Amino acid sequence: MLSEDQVNEILIASLISMTFRDRIKTIRSQPKTMEEKRKLRYEPDLSPRPDYLNIVDREKSKQSYHTFEINYCAQCLSSISLAYRRSKNSLSELLDSISLWQKTLKVIGGKFGTSVLSYFNFLRWLLKFNVFFFVVIFSFIVIPQFTVANSNTVRFTGLEFFTGAGYFGNTVMYYGFYTNSTIQHRNSGASYNMQLAYIFTIGVCLVICFFILLSSMAKYFRNNFINPHIYSRGIAKLVFCWDFTVTHDKAVRLKQKNLSTEIRENLSEIRQENVKFTFHQRLTRFSVHVMAWLVSTGVAVACCAAVYYLAEYNSEFLKAHKNPGAVLLLPFVVSCINLAVPRFYSMFRLVEWYEMPRHEVYALLIRNIFLKISIIGVLCYYWLNIVAPSGEQCWETFIGQEIYRLLLMDFVFSLADSLLGIHFHRLIGMKCITSLGLQEFDIARNVLELIYTQTLAWLGIFFCPLLPLIQMLNLFIMFYVKNISLMMTFQPPSKAWRASQMMTLFIFLLFFPSFTGVLCTLAITIWRLQPSADCGPFQGLPSFIQSIYSWIDTLSKNPGYLVHFFFILTLIVLIITYLYWQITEGRKVMIRLLHEQIVNEGKDKMFLIEKLIKLQDMEKKANPSALILESRETEVRPEAAYLRFRRSVQEENPKA
Repeated sequence: MLSEDQVNEILIASLISMTFRDRIKTIRSQPKTMEEKRKLRYEPDLSPRPDYLNIVDREKSKQSYHTFEINYCAQCLSSISLAYRRSKNSLSELLDSISLWQKTLKVIGGKFGTSVLSYFNFLRWLLKFNVFFFVVIFSFIVIPQFTVANSNTVRFTGLEFFTGAGYFGNTVMYYGFYTNSTIQHRNSGASYNMQLAYIFTIGVCLVICFFILLSSMAKYFRNNFINPHIYSRGIAKLVFCWDFTVTHDKAVRLKQKNLSTEIRENLSEIRQENVKFTFHQRLTRFSVHVMAWLVSTGVAVACCAAVYYLAEYNSEFLKAHKNPGAVLLLPFVVSCINLAVPRFYSMFRLVEWYEMPRHEVYALLIRNIFLKISIIGVLCYYWLNIVAPSGEQCWETFIGQEIYRLLLMDFVFSLADSLLGIHFHRLIGMKCITSLGLQEFDIARNVLELIYTQTLAWLGIFFCPLLPLIQMLNLFIMFYVKNISLMMTFQPPSKAWRASQMMTLFIFLLFFPSFTGVLCTLAITIWRLQPSADCGPFQGLPSFIQSIYSWIDTLSKNPGYLVHFFFILTLIVLIITYLYWQITEGRKVMIRLLHEQIVNEGKDKMFLIEKLIKLQDMEKKANPSALILESRETEVRPEAAYLRFRRSVQEENPKA
């Protein structure tokens, strides 16, 4: 039992934090005599101020200063937190407002769905990639070369835009123009080693690209395959969530259109998953799929063989014919194959009849990527095993020009296909053969065009450093051309389907086999091939990698430079390790909190189940005959027992 002094101390502590009105109510509710309550209560008109309340006021005055400091600090922190959230929201709104093609993408998504929208999102993502490549290469390779470049004496004819040769051969566009000497100006003692700058800049860009692709794949995989909202198909977001900040009539209509399109996609996918086929139908479909894959593989192998023999014939043809336009023969044939064969693959949908449209797109993507990457692989084999050892003068520039022509010719074919296709398809589908109507946007073929051109850009970055700039212009123009063609020529997909997982597949195909193939090709070039003896920053060396070996030998002879180098390298590694450690610790805390939340959810469910069981037992003992009637009602309405249970809990705990 507590003594009277201890009770008074507890009472004083409780009265300190109360207001005057609450203090009076608390004193009145105390189990004390009227005289004791009058001693506790301060009434100016009836009695002098008692010592007991003086004790309370003295304790309160002691804590007032500390309370003021705490409240002031808390208010400052709250103000800082509020300002941070407001600035973060304002910055996010600003970035969204200036984001490239944000409004156009919303219109495309509302009219054609997420499947077509995924293509344009992928195009914008590649454009950002090439902007990064161009900025880095232009800053560390092109600008230093400009400072020591000689004037170009070759006459410009205009044909160079198509062939990439002639005037452009003596500019910073190609490998052969760059110097192999160390750049050093008289005014400053600093020097710039072009060999190391060239190989390290491109190497660092590829390494950063490697990690960006990995992190992007992980992010999209986590968002589209692991997050639990994909199992509910986002129904809660579609049905119960509305952005009430959208007030403009046009924006409201666009938002409604986006939501209706997503609902149609979800319902269509649910309906398609419930379709069942007999054994005979499944066997027939499997046989058709096998035949289609055999035919597509045979066509791809035949095209690769034709490209290889044409490349060999083209070298002899160029030696016999001095016409500058003859170099366009090989790019023209390759572009014709890339234009015609994917359309032939698209005709397989007439006989294959995949259960879900997504599976059809996956099959077309794999067939097309096999065709296009195989053609690039055949050309790389020809360049590295026939052109490079043949003694061709500045063979690196020759390969850069070949890749430039392939990229430019593919852009011309895509541009012509989109612009001319607008009038051709509208003429055929709306006037000549009206039963065909407008065609649907071929996602697989258009995505593979992007992957093909990006593979060429990565492959040619070592031989043509300004190729990312050309790819930037290519993607920027193609976005508007494809958008105009989409709005005028194509109709929304007849079978609505969700494409939440498409970006994951696109980036995976871009990583493998596209990017990994480029890394293997450039690794073979740098480690095994001998540079040209008369051009480029690595002329006179037995291999490209020899420049790094020589630099390491120089560092070993000068211990001071070696110590500085390893100090900077160690510092960078420690910073990266610390950042990843912080990220890992944050994720561990999040996992622990989620685990605790799961445990608490389980305890809550067990508590509710126990209460429900006890309630049922009590009802069974009270009225056994009513239990039979209740069980029959529960079979019709399973939620009745739960509602009665909630009502009983509320009666027991009215504050809950």
